[in-house]
Amino acid sequence: MKTLRLWSACLALTACVNTNTASRTAPAEAPASVKLYAIDCGYVQLGDAGMMADDGSLKGVSNEGIVPCYLIRHSKGDLLWDSGLSESIADMPGGLRPQGQPIRFEMKKKLTASLGELGLAPADVEFVSFSHLHFDHAGNANLFAGSTWLVDAEERDAAFSEQAVQRGEVPHYSALEHAKTVRIEGDAPYDVFGDGAVTIHQAPGHTPGHTVLLVKTAKSGAVLLTGDLWPLPQSRERQLVPVYNFNREQTLESMKRVEALARDSNARVIREHVPEDFAALPAFPAPLE
Repeated sequence: MKTLRLWSACLALTACVNTNTASRTAPAEAPASVKLYAIDCGYVQLGDAGMMADDGSLKGVSNEGIVPCYLIRHSKGDLLWDSGLSESIADMPGGLRPQGQPIRFEMKKKLTASLGELGLAPADVEFVSFSHLHFDHAGNANLFAGSTWLVDAEERDAAFSEQAVQRGEVPHYSALEHAKTVRIEGDAPYDVFGDGAVTIHQAPGHTPGHTVLLVKTAKSGAVLLTGDLWPLPQSRERQLVPVYNFNREQTLESMKRVEALARDSNARVIREHVPEDFAALPAFPAPLE
């Protein structure tokens, strides 16, 4: 946990809630208009991935990971899912190396530049949501304070709690505190566009309100973006739980539920930080359709 707090502090470099409760279930069919863009929003190199498994099996094991963002384009609007590392890291020669930690973060291209290739600015994105609010998933959240924020109710409550303030986690998403917000209550999936194409599913454990995103495309079928449920290549196969997860039992239960969701929807599972999963998607700016 000490390491995680240090990361958040290092990345806090950028800087009346209209709250609705919602719990919409999804119809079965997806429209042909859905496009999924996989955007490179950073890179992380771990000299020791021991904290990524509470059974000690990854102690001393190195790892390299991708930090992605995803833009889902739909006829009813755009959704940004996760916003990656802070853009400020792109301006740091050699990236960010937290003092005393075997970690390096790098960002070759800013998210705003990638969106610009599609003719978009942050203000043009109607909806923003995050698998959870750790700094490598919400590092650019403040750029999207004008979007409607779709968030699990428990994640929203934890985000601005006194504990989050004390841990130094708030600065990278502080502008969302007064954004137009849809609180997702209960365990039912939330249907973003009302047609079953894009649904948010609860998968708590990594954080109190961790979620995953199911995207149904007409040509390529369903894709399941799983956040930090399985952050490393070994995580899914061996059901590894990071030492800093909010709740171990919830994490393992969420793994079971998401595996069932993947089977029921015949979805391709994308492990968030696994380079080969990211590379298997069309290279930006080409979309998955």
